[in-house]
Amino acid sequence: MKAEDAARLRRWRRRGFYSESSLVKLLKKNGFYAVRVPVSNPSLNPLPDIIARRGNHVYALEVKNASYYVYFPKQQIQKLFEFLNRFVPTEEQYKHAVLAAHMGKRWVFREINWQVWREEKLPEHERILKRDIGNFRLEMSKEDEEVRSRKASDDGLETQGIS
Repeated sequence: MKAEDAARLRRWRRRGFYSESSLVKLLKKNGFYAVRVPVSNPSLNPLPDIIARRGNHVYALEVKNASYYVYFPKQQIQKLFEFLNRFVPTEEQYKHAVLAAHMGKRWVFREINWQVWREEKLPEHERILKRDIGNFRLEMSKEDEEVRSRKASDDGLETQGIS
């Protein structure tokens, strides 16, 4: 491999690591438990970039970084559903496959419906544009925030507000 190609590959990996790490911090700030899954190469194993949980809900997230648009190949979306299906023993209503596009300072999230996967109707790729409005929000509802606050005060912990 040429030195120029190796440097380009390192920059590409670093950019992905940065976006994944930033999203883990953002998820934690919004009341999720979240971890980055450090997989160094694309593999056939059904592993998401990030696994997160809030309450009974489990999220498998695939993360991409770009300037204006990103494409998520069908194979990567399938891997999210396969991970949730194989390793999360709960009902589908609590399992979420989410695509996360990091474009500059803006995040766009798109949750993919289980029915699309079950009926094998996933598109060849899913495209997210910077101007798109996602269908998934990180912020807690008022009810979730109140429950979290009550639980923390019962545990003797202080809570921080979400901006």
